[in-house]
Amino acid sequence: MIGNPGESGVLGETHMAVDVTQRRLAAIMACDMVGYSRLTGADEEETHRRLKYLRQKTFGPRIDTNRGRIVRVIGDGFLTEFMSVGDAVRCAVEIQQDLLEFNYALALEQRTYFRIGINLGDIIVDENDIYGNGVNIAARLEAMSEPGGIVVSQVVYDELPN
Repeated sequence: MIGNPGESGVLGETHMAVDVTQRRLAAIMACDMVGYSRLTGADEEETHRRLKYLRQKTFGPRIDTNRGRIVRVIGDGFLTEFMSVGDAVRCAVEIQQDLLEFNYALALEQRTYFRIGINLGDIIVDENDIYGNGVNIAARLEAMSEPGGIVVSQVVYDELPN
């Protein structure tokens, strides 16, 4: 006997939890330290100290002020989510300006630069992480950036007032 749909205890019936994927539109900023391997090869402890300092004194405060959140720290890089492209771009510009001041007193071979890519796209939210094409595009844009630069997707550019 097969039974009616919805009957419990029928042989062959399987119960699976429904996994609802949470999606949303977000501005994603991917950033990565330029020359991390070279810098750690020259002085691993100093490079780690510098990265930690910049996370605490530059990235963290700027991201918080611009209503963002660090989603993932990937070695020498960060993946950050913002509610608007204006917040993401403003944050990126402020970070790059702060890094110019930070580097001013350092010897050329010790200077710390970051590449930044920003995209506006649909993301999948999974616990405390984000995934999806919107994230992938932000990472590709970051890789295209010059040291100390910011590359934005066309959709981010179109959303900016000036």
